[in-house]
Amino acid sequence: MLPVPKKFFVTAVSAEGKSRLNAFDNALLAARIGNVNLLRVSSILPTGAEYDPDLQFPAGALVPTAYGSITSDVQGELIAAAVGVAVDPAGFGVIMEYSGKCSRDEAYRAVEEMLAEAFAKRGLSIKDKKIKAVEHRVDKVGCCLAAVPLWY
Repeated sequence: MLPVPKKFFVTAVSAEGKSRLNAFDNALLAARIGNVNLLRVSSILPTGAEYDPDLQFPAGALVPTAYGSITSDVQGELIAAAVGVAVDPAGFGVIMEYSGKCSRDEAYRAVEEMLAEAFAKRGLSIKDKKIKAVEHRVDKVGCCLAAVPLWY
């Protein structure tokens, strides 16, 4: 049985690189998750998980992460990514992520609307939420990444 994560943080960053993969890797580094192995997870925050903006991971660790990303090599294109976490009064949470060819504000609003819908569908109320978003105007090859890494 896998342990249930107890900590998380929320991040949204952008980066450039010489290739799509390098742009993505550089965004991972900027997000402080570039030296770990991401295990992409769906969008549930375990009940009672605590927000820790200074969370650090050992190099090479397997880190459960909900994320959205977009990479583009179209010079001048505007790209964005956003991620949000909302928590109910009991501490149960939902994570929503978004990425697209849009502005930071559009990505932010998309995540905000998805969180509201997810909680309404579950019949829950939102006690607290954290949303981060970023936009990037592509120079050569750009990447936007928004993520919620989880830890034990």
